[in-house]
Amino acid sequence: MTVDVGGRLRYVRERYNLSQRELAKRSGVPNSTISLIEANKVNPSIGALKRILDGVPIGLAEFFAIEPDKPRKIFYAAEELTEIGKGGISYRQVGENLVGRALQILKERYEPGADTGRVPLVHDGEEGGIIISGRLEVTVDSERRILGPGDAYYFESRRPHRFRCIGPVPCEVVSACTPPSF
Repeated sequence: MTVDVGGRLRYVRERYNLSQRELAKRSGVPNSTISLIEANKVNPSIGALKRILDGVPIGLAEFFAIEPDKPRKIFYAAEELTEIGKGGISYRQVGENLVGRALQILKERYEPGADTGRVPLVHDGEEGGIIISGRLEVTVDSERRILGPGDAYYFESRRPHRFRCIGPVPCEVVSACTPPSF
């Protein structure tokens, strides 16, 4: 098995928000050498790689244990949304794994009478959504509104909140929450 040392070094450097120039300065290794290593044009000695990694700082064992992320998927067909809800509420999430992500996007569907529960939801972050169809009662603190198609909400999620489908037809919402909280 061949290890892509250059790609792995670039991944680690970017993960620590370092430019090639900054890493060169910290490690005492010329910028041009780091560039050549990342382009896989030069294979560094263990000593040179250790000096570079000391500038991050990260050890050799950790460097070789890291698995660079696969490129993240950009587009999702409707059937590729991940169902994370249950019962009368469907939450179909864009993306299967949100580790390291700052935003969660959901296509929500509330069956008639479905409700997020008597105990209000409270969590860090912000959330917002737009009603696509049906009617949704949204309660935030002591404020309550019934929203219909085209109406929207946006609030700090630390405020106690609750959602309930009003009327005889399902309600569909497209929402976003940051950070991901489901």
